[in-house]
Parts: sequence; structure tokens; C-alpha cells
Amino acid sequence: MAQGINNPIIASAAAPERAPPALLADAIPGPGGVAWCRAEGLVPYVEAVAAMEGRVAAIADGSAPETVWLIEHPPLYTAGTSAQQRDLLAPDRFPVHAAGRGGQYTYHGPGQRIAYVMLDLKRRGADVRCYVHDLEEWAIRALWRFHVRAERRPGRVGLWVPRGGDREDKIGAIGVRVRRWVTFHGMALNVEPDLGHFDGIVPCGIAAETGGVRTGVTSLVDLGLPVSLADLDDALMASFVDVFGGSAAESPRRAAAACTVT
Repeated sequence: MAQGINNPIIASAAAPERAPPALLADAIPGPGGVAWCRAEGLVPYVEAVAAMEGRVAAIADGSAPETVWLIEHPPLYTAGTSAQQRDLLAPDRFPVHAAGRGGQYTYHGPGQRIAYVMLDLKRRGADVRCYVHDLEEWAIRALWRFHVRAERRPGRVGLWVPRGGDREDKIGAIGVRVRRWVTFHGMALNVEPDLGHFDGIVPCGIAAETGGVRTGVTSLVDLGLPVSLADLDDALMASFVDVFGGSAAESPRRAAAACTVT
């Protein structure tokens, strides 16, 4: 078991081969020709990872459709494969889970919409960088429906909102993993989480001042928008086809250059 500073990181291993029946059982066909599922309540992280891994295996085997799972977790921190122990500032505050995805430390909790995205890249161009770019674009378009201008920043992962002057705040995190060319994990967008919970980590390893820019964390509600999780879900569903097209069989194969990845 990997160790945090004082608190052990919980390894999310030994997941079952198929998702527990209570999770992802109500996924229904939705935008883009993929199955959509919205979890009710807070789903424990280990159970969610087990469900994802089961669905990924089934998609790779051809026995389940591609899936987008909209979910919330209880308060916790996840450590990506590049996480540095020094960035875990409050190791005893919340459980810390080894995520197996790319990236560093991230907070998840109530009021944050997590989109776990399980797509078959073999049928969508087999380009991971293009896929990450598309995830970002999907979030950017969904947030723009609330007139929030989220932007990419070279060298700073995630989605950023200019706040005026030299300040930019992060509103979304991206972290993905691919197995047998099927994606899982995905992105987290802040609707109305307790922003103080981010104080226990250096989010994604990005210092509070980077390159002369002051950085922080924000949410839709923090920006003064009375947006609910259901409102964001509607925006995500409406924007999905604009970026990912129809079902995998209908989606055009695109060269990496077409994604304009920077």
C-alpha cells in the first residue's frame, strides 16, 4: 500500500470483473448513441471504480454500450499517477485514494459533478490526446451555456476562468485512464462544492501563484450563478453530440491534427 504523509493512500485495486448490479444498472440510451446514467446520492469512491472497471471490461468485450456516468462522491482526495506527497497538505482531513488515472491530487465531494466517461477509442480514432482535448471542449461548451468562459492554459491542466487582473480560478479537472482502448475516469466540474475542502491539497500540483498569475478554485455558484447539478447535467447532455458526434460507429475518425491539441 502506498503511503501518504501521515495517512495511507487507499489503493483502489482488486475491483470485480463486472459492475455491482446496483450501480450503472439504470443506464439508458441518450445523446450521442451512448448509455447515460445519473447516480442518486453520494457514491463511495471504491464502489464507483469497481463499477467503472466492470463496465470498461464489458465495453471492450462488446457486451455493453459506451457509457457516460454522472456522479457525486462524499468528500475525498484522489492521487493520480503523478501525485507528489508534498502536495497533500492535510493528509488526515479526508480519505485519500490512489486513482490510477493521470494527473496529481484532486478533491471530489458533494456539489461537484463528476462525469465518468467510458468510450471505445478503437472506433473513435484511437488517439488519446485528441480524446482529452475533446473532453475539455465538451466541458467548455457546456459551461458556455451559462455564459461562463472556461479556457485551457498551456502547462496548467484543467479548465480555467479569468477573474480579472492577474487572477484565474480553476473550475474543472481532467484525469483519464485507458484500458484496451476504452476510456474511464473523466472530468469533474464544480457546481457548488465546499471550496474550502480544496485547501487540503495543492490541486493538480499547481501553486497558488504560477508564472505571475494568481490561481485558485471556483464554482458556478461562486461565480454568482444559481446553477444546480441537474442544470449542468442538461448542459452536458446537450453539448455532448457537438463534440463527440453520434455513436462510435457514426463518429468520423479524425486525425490528431484535427483536434488542434496544444
